[in-house]
Amino acid sequence: MSAAAEGRRVDRDDREEQYAFPVPPPGGWTADDLDRIKGLPPHTELIDGGLFFASPQTDFHMAALRLLENALVRQAPDDLYVVREMTTKLGERDRPEPDLMVVPWRARTGPEQTWYAPDDILLAVEIVSDESVQRDRELKPRKYAAAGIRHFWRVEKNDGLPVVYVYELDPATHSYAVTGIHHNRLKVDVPCPIEIDLTDVERRRGTGD
Repeated sequence: MSAAAEGRRVDRDDREEQYAFPVPPPGGWTADDLDRIKGLPPHTELIDGGLFFASPQTDFHMAALRLLENALVRQAPDDLYVVREMTTKLGERDRPEPDLMVVPWRARTGPEQTWYAPDDILLAVEIVSDESVQRDRELKPRKYAAAGIRHFWRVEKNDGLPVVYVYELDPATHSYAVTGIHHNRLKVDVPCPIEIDLTDVERRRGTGD
């Protein structure tokens, strides 16, 4: 075998070793396994016992996430805490990672905390990505509602700007009802008063136009 061919085989073997994903046990992974599986990529989610990996983040996703997070941090009452890209244990086989959550400050347990209980989540926010459209529009909201998370925002891109679909849990049906579709400006009173100029997603820092 030539040195070049040997080099290609070694490179291929190295790549296969680098990207060797864990083999699930019978019945799939559990929510607690997510803290124990070594070498998982950042922002791995567990849904129905299966692992879902995040694609590279787009500029829109990053900008919309920063806009919403900064606004929530500034405007939320002092007894609430804004959580970015951490997981929630919805059940034994479900541990998704909302882009943002709002929880009571008392829900924090310490610096090693990796997840929040759905009972503590006042608001969950998902920014829809091309690779996760079905999960963000259908699967995850359905699971959030079933777990009793009262408020949910779904953020979509329209002409480069975020559009926020606001939902509230109907306690009679245990499903979400849309309470508003917000273009250009988001203004809500629950779970706390929030007002966000959505066009600021394109505004440069320190400029007024």
